[in-house]
Amino acid sequence: MGQGRRETILVADDSEMNRSILADMLGEEYEIIEAENGMEAVGAIQKYGPQISLVLLDIVMPKMDGFGVLRVMNKQHWIEEIPVIMISAESGSSHVERAYSLGVTDFISRPFDALIVHRRVVNTVLLYAKQKKLVDMVAEQMYEKEQRSNQMIEILSHIVEFRNGESGQHVRNVHILTELLLKRLTQKTKKYKLSRTDISLIGTASALHDIGKIAIDEKVLNKRGKLTDEEYAVMKTHAQIGGQMLKDLPMSQDGTLVRSAYEICRWHHERYDGRGYPDGLKGDEIPISAQIVAVADVYDALTSERVYKKAIPHEKAICMILEGQCGAFNPLVLECLTDIADSIPEEKSNSEFSGINKREMRNITEEMLDRKGMTASDRTLQLLEHERMKYSFFAAMTEETQFEYTVSPPMVTLSPWGAEKFGLAETVMDPLHKRKVRRLLDIRDWRGIGEILKKATPENPVVMYDCQIMVKNNPGRFRIVARAIWSPEEPTKCVGVLGKVIEQKGA
Repeated sequence: MGQGRRETILVADDSEMNRSILADMLGEEYEIIEAENGMEAVGAIQKYGPQISLVLLDIVMPKMDGFGVLRVMNKQHWIEEIPVIMISAESGSSHVERAYSLGVTDFISRPFDALIVHRRVVNTVLLYAKQKKLVDMVAEQMYEKEQRSNQMIEILSHIVEFRNGESGQHVRNVHILTELLLKRLTQKTKKYKLSRTDISLIGTASALHDIGKIAIDEKVLNKRGKLTDEEYAVMKTHAQIGGQMLKDLPMSQDGTLVRSAYEICRWHHERYDGRGYPDGLKGDEIPISAQIVAVADVYDALTSERVYKKAIPHEKAICMILEGQCGAFNPLVLECLTDIADSIPEEKSNSEFSGINKREMRNITEEMLDRKGMTASDRTLQLLEHERMKYSFFAAMTEETQFEYTVSPPMVTLSPWGAEKFGLAETVMDPLHKRKVRRLLDIRDWRGIGEILKKATPENPVVMYDCQIMVKNNPGRFRIVARAIWSPEEPTKCVGVLGKVIEQKGA
């Protein structure tokens, strides 16, 4: 199974004595990083980032106090990834309330009680580890679903582009530029209240902006020369047709993707001065999704070769849009276009239309769970706790010890009955390097267990091993039944073991 890295705790306290006491309490199980003021604490978090599993943070410190550190952690969104336990002799309700409002997970008062400190640290680290695992699981499922949805949308949009004599690159480029503009817009203003989820959804929906062209006569759609007034009138109907196609879908119109796609299809040819079509909307009467896609659509139309025109260079296309040669656009959106202009060619050449990446999906998942007050995680954790209680009860009734071992972090969790029987804590960090754990079995049996686990495969993950275990200094015969757990990302990598230890009475 190998040795995984130990969890890292940052202790930020201006008292060397306090840091030393906490290091003595926790140093056997965790890697300890020390900071003697708030500025050093911020520097350590910036340096080590997600490698830090927990921050123990004093309130009163020089240069920057604990609340200052929390403000920085909130501003940089570190507090979403790294839990904080506040430590202080100040126990007033105002301090506690302020600490919790800034995202603190727990509060420890001085003088320290070793048992309380240890239990709260272990509980907090485990809770965040479980939440991260749950978020990763949900994000993975959402990512797969997103990929399938994007593939279907891409197929449909390629059908439209094929009829239009194009390769489908237009869809990719509009998607890329739409997300670039939206991300820049959210950095410049909070006016439109766009979340990462919204940005992803609008980017996906942008692929359907020209779906109405599927109903336009190919003679008009692919005409090499200038369209007549009658032909242009026919061409303009694609916005209404696309919107109506989506409105007629046999599914809920309350769905955010359908609603966003409808807004984009119908109104991406509206203009900020009211001179667009089909409804002559003006200013922010036009949904921001349609405003953004309008700019992305015009830019790519200018810089791409068509049956009726040559491609225009990037710099000239940007100037034409900013100078109003392609219609009026939201000045704020034009500022965003100016800000990202230099990066557009590189982003287009480096990006593929593969939908949202896994990291972005994890961010969106966390955002969704946070928006719902962590409802999904809380419910799942409650279900897990319910299952744990059931297993613990059955284990006690059958006199079996159930256990779970994880490679990273290296940790074994025992059922309460089993922990009591073998004289161990229910949770033991880095167990293979704990003398009390290693003394349970003879060195030959430890090697034997390691050998049979090496023989486990994803197809045959269950193994058994008979051995002698010391139970409170008395030897007994036991059978270990274990199931190796494999990484979903790396099928050949063992990430842990589930199992039970059964006493062989009369053996």
